[in-house]
Amino acid sequence: MRSLISKWRYAAIIILVSLGVFTFVISIQNWQLISSLWFSDIGTLSQKLILTLTLYTSIGTNFTFLSATTTVLTSILFGVNIALLVYYIKKVQGGAKTAFSGGATSMGGLLSGLLGIGCAACGTFIATSILALFGVGALLGLLPLGGEEFGIVAVLLLGYSIYRIGKKINSPLVCEVT
Repeated sequence: MRSLISKWRYAAIIILVSLGVFTFVISIQNWQLISSLWFSDIGTLSQKLILTLTLYTSIGTNFTFLSATTTVLTSILFGVNIALLVYYIKKVQGGAKTAFSGGATSMGGLLSGLLGIGCAACGTFIATSILALFGVGALLGLLPLGGEEFGIVAVLLLGYSIYRIGKKINSPLVCEVT
């Protein structure tokens, strides 16, 4: 992990992807405000940009402590997962079978991360939308944490995915002869 972060390219991937995921979550929560702000003739470009940037502070008001924590952790782990996946693919460019198994683990972690993003007010963003199609959206309210369990599971699965990719990076690309 230290060797990954010490290379500026992978550190940049972690930062950019993490900020991108976090920005997506904040933007989804405030999409009506952002769209009406940017498509109106009121205000200067700098005023619109400043107001948009202040929406990052909504993590403290629109989210519970647990959902804010899982959202931030999911964003960071998402970035680390993508950087590790890029590093791993570059390392094994010739080994298609090994790259596929490591990539499948990573994609599973990334998918779980997407399902766990959300806040207490609207539930998990994607999971609530999917469950609502089947009429079970109200069941989230019956869960002990009101649906925030998806965020916790997402953090755990992303962590496991990072662990698995890390093990794949450290394992030899060929079978050891005994």
